[in-house]
Amino acid sequence: MPYKGSAPAVSDLLAGQVQMMVDGLPSALPHIKAGKLRAIALTSLHRAPTLAELPTIAETYPGFYADAWSGLFAPKGTPQPVVDKLSAEVQRILKLPDVREKLAALGAEPVGSTQAEFAAHVKKEIDKWAKVVKTSGAKVD
Repeated sequence: MPYKGSAPAVSDLLAGQVQMMVDGLPSALPHIKAGKLRAIALTSLHRAPTLAELPTIAETYPGFYADAWSGLFAPKGTPQPVVDKLSAEVQRILKLPDVREKLAALGAEPVGSTQAEFAAHVKKEIDKWAKVVKTSGAKVD
């Protein structure tokens, strides 16, 4: 059935308002584990430890990669010492065993990259998705 409204959420899938969706593992995992949702494949390059039996799309279509990620951004003009302190604290926190364990249980994989690594990742993602949008011919209504 056609879906009308904002982007569908897991609740829309559970309610039968949409038949299929791509979603981040942290929000879908509890429903997958409870047997309420059936996972077909992961869009990451490697299998998730929390669902080791679930294949990736890349296993069938090599090179396919559409992973969700999160990052911490600060407003332009934030003093570099403040940015450095935030970055160092985030990296320190993401190395804590209990934090890594809790994130892994949610299906998230903490990275904790440097500012330069994260900036390079963001640029790569922007370039990749800009090409996808251009190739697809998608337009904003």
